[in-house]
Amino acid sequence: MQTPAVPDLAHTHARPVHWLATAVAMAAVVAAAALLQPGSATATQAGGVRTAAAPAPALAPDPAAVTYPLECRGAPSVVAKRATGDLDGDGRPETVVAAHCRAGSGTPPSGVYVLARGAGGPAGGAPRVVATLVDPGERRSVGGLAVRDGAVTATLFGYSSADVPSCCPDQKETVKWRWEGDKFVPSAAAEAMGA
Repeated sequence: MQTPAVPDLAHTHARPVHWLATAVAMAAVVAAAALLQPGSATATQAGGVRTAAAPAPALAPDPAAVTYPLECRGAPSVVAKRATGDLDGDGRPETVVAAHCRAGSGTPPSGVYVLARGAGGPAGGAPRVVATLVDPGERRSVGGLAVRDGAVTATLFGYSSADVPSCCPDQKETVKWRWEGDKFVPSAAAEAMGA
């Protein structure tokens, strides 16, 4: 018989006491690691300077907090449609509304207004009307209103003449406004309505 080159070592034959000792040692290491956890981590820039948390997103102006330039003769105004989005690229959303005077019958003319917040505080100042896209004097009503890709789109209904009853507009037009420089510039694609 040939003798092994490595002597017989006692630890090569595992006994239950060895497994128990290993389990106790591992439990001690896990418990020590749990007790010695570091404090909560915070992000830092190079040089150890803490970065501020990202600011809360700006709130869109609330249409209920605005007085509209409508001549309602004592009747309340109604915000019929609204849409929000960043129209001027400043990172703060604007609100676009279609508002009209409450009427008992007929189709009251609407105004389309752009609302923005003034400067001041994290939420900005009080909302205010910053642009009129459709004046109620144009005798138009709004069928649809949206803000997409920095542009306002509205479906407007109007009248071909003063003889057309206010209940039944006979013209339809889709208009898109985009902020360019310091004003909203419209573009229109007229759509004739069937009579």
